[in-house]
Amino acid sequence: MAENKTVPTKVSVKSFIETLPDAEKQAGSKALVKIMQRVSGEKPVMWGPAIIGFGSSHYKYETGREGDMPVIGFSPRKAAFALYGATKGDGAKALLPKLGKHSGGKSCLYIKKLADVDQKVLEELLTHSVAAAKH
Repeated sequence: MAENKTVPTKVSVKSFIETLPDAEKQAGSKALVKIMQRVSGEKPVMWGPAIIGFGSSHYKYETGREGDMPVIGFSPRKAAFALYGATKGDGAKALLPKLGKHSGGKSCLYIKKLADVDQKVLEELLTHSVAAAKH
């Protein structure tokens, strides 16, 4: 079975953010780090080459594949911020319509610019996700 490539690394989160070519992505990343650190109570850690994660959660699929992943995290991709673990918990469905401009799938939430969303709603959404991961 293939090894999981998304594992915690020793790369500096601050250095990673400083290498982002877009000033808006840098500012948004710094703001997301503050929000996610406050909500999770965890320090940011680089997971793989481009994910900033907070906390750790173990998973195991029916196929037998297992590994660890951040409880919540994000990646400042070129097109949008990809937020991981942000839609867990009972309150997510009710909060998403209040969030603002976003898109997403089952486990990811995509935000082009942090200014496009209500940051208080985002923080509430992440708080629900962290609480759901702890149960």
